[in-house]
Amino acid sequence: MRSTPHKSAALAVCAVAALAAASLPAASASAAAPRAAACSPAQVVANGGFESGTSPWTQSSTSVITSRTGESAHGGSSFAWLDGVGRTHTDTLSQSVAIPSGCSTATLTYWLHIDTTETTTSTAYDKLTAKLGSTTLATYSNLDKNTGYVQKTVDVSGFAGQTVNLAFTGTEDSSLKTSFVLDDIALNTSGGTTPPADSTRTPAAPAYTVSLTSNTSGTGWTGHESATFTNASSTPLSEVYLRLWDNYHGTCSAMPITVSNVTGGTAGALSVGCTALKIDLPSPLPQGQSASIGFDLGISVPDGADRFGADGAFNNIGNALPVLAVRDAAGWHLDPYTNNGESFYSLAADFKVTLDHPTSLLVPATGTSVDTPGTSGRTLTTATASKVRDFAWAAGPFSKISGTSPAGTAINIYSVSGISSSSAQSMLTTAKSAVDAHAARFGAYPYGELDAVIDNNYWFGGMEYPGFVLDLVSTTALTHEIGHQWWYGIVGDDEYNNPWLDESFADYSTDLALGQTGTNCWNSVSWASSSEKITNSMAYWDAHSSRYSTVVYGYGKCALHDLRRVLGDSVMAKLLKDYATSHWFGVSTTAEFKAAAQAATSTDLTSFWTQHRIDG
Repeated sequence: MRSTPHKSAALAVCAVAALAAASLPAASASAAAPRAAACSPAQVVANGGFESGTSPWTQSSTSVITSRTGESAHGGSSFAWLDGVGRTHTDTLSQSVAIPSGCSTATLTYWLHIDTTETTTSTAYDKLTAKLGSTTLATYSNLDKNTGYVQKTVDVSGFAGQTVNLAFTGTEDSSLKTSFVLDDIALNTSGGTTPPADSTRTPAAPAYTVSLTSNTSGTGWTGHESATFTNASSTPLSEVYLRLWDNYHGTCSAMPITVSNVTGGTAGALSVGCTALKIDLPSPLPQGQSASIGFDLGISVPDGADRFGADGAFNNIGNALPVLAVRDAAGWHLDPYTNNGESFYSLAADFKVTLDHPTSLLVPATGTSVDTPGTSGRTLTTATASKVRDFAWAAGPFSKISGTSPAGTAINIYSVSGISSSSAQSMLTTAKSAVDAHAARFGAYPYGELDAVIDNNYWFGGMEYPGFVLDLVSTTALTHEIGHQWWYGIVGDDEYNNPWLDESFADYSTDLALGQTGTNCWNSVSWASSSEKITNSMAYWDAHSSRYSTVVYGYGKCALHDLRRVLGDSVMAKLLKDYATSHWFGVSTTAEFKAAAQAATSTDLTSFWTQHRIDG
């Protein structure tokens, strides 16, 4: 995904992230230390959406948790309203939370809206403080007023194994009111460090069969999904997890992704903000054996020009199909969703997806699609995709143009209303050029056709899925998203814990495709702290979101340009093509890339990795 300035503003955590980082316990040290207990992924804040009364919250007055008029909820009907009285006043809201030990990731999220009648642009008269135990996580004021809700994210992994008080305190001065409104508070823990018996990634070779029917607008889809998989590990599989990623876009009381009537196993509790569903298998699955699960599926697309959202009549349906989580040497990967980048880590799989929709809606999708007539006024679009890590589609009255790249890849450009025909043609030309440029460097494009949905309302810039991308009208952004077809699509990685392996590589590939050499770009590097590294995880970047694009995209690609200058152009080109070939439809790690680079040269690269802050 290509970040944009709008994205950083929307998340609005830059001011508090530095405070949070400075005031938290030594999370990195505690995360690195061995833990005696395995992590049980959980969401440990109770009644975070305030839809179940007031318990277990302690509030300074009965009016803090409310549904009264004057403010509105982020989700549901209730919210917490602190202050807003216009005189000297203090409101508090708190509950005790137990953060499990053995968890490498603990992330506090909450949605905050601030409105004020203060007119100053320089003085913080009224303040809201968020604390965990005695540690101040963030402080906001009337200067942080905003339109609507903004999600705040803080890494609190340093509190693993502790029971502490989560508290919000709002204070007003003697005049002019400020309202601090909170909703959908969650503290998700995941990432146990107790490994299984071996490091093999499993469940392997997933195959998904999906049949869904849409409503008239394409905002609602219902049907059935099944998944077949094999246990590649010597450790038996007693359970699997489904990732219901798009439940991030709702609440646990109003989930946009619903799974019911599970067969082939027993559904357990939802965890990690209702984005992880445990399914216990009937009996442990030995190595080399296969099993299947099935379930009914409901998808409700929310409003908003998001990677999962509706921009008017045009629906983007990314990450909506439940996919199997991965178990590897670190255990089950049940990381939280991040809106700042990606959390996705999945193995190459086969999909056959049948979408029954009104004929008036065009449905671009991952894979190669074939349309056949359905019932009156409806069309069946059957999309087949092999060795892809995810499946996405869109539905709407798009304008469509098509072409073929010189090397033979079919390209389809789907435009929302408001995109000119000349812009669509420009994006078709860009896509043809980009897919062939990347294929020449890293290996032939394997996904058949490539669909691109173009919409200038995307706040996130662009988003990649196998054979399917969402993008603005932008040559650079589209070339970047198409670069992701190789760096994450073909050469996979754990996007939450190693985002540089796809974003830095995709941005470097974009530079090459557009003839940019990155000359002297490393000379402008300026680190924000000693803990800032190109190889940091999304847990770090969610707490330092204003630096994410600068470091992971900018410094990351500059490091790869510097590596090319150390190795030489031809050696670097061979390194990347060979590396892609050896990891084709597999998974890359930082350690493996560093080893491959070192094997390509007689120059000791130890100091290079240190200088460029590439750990692992």
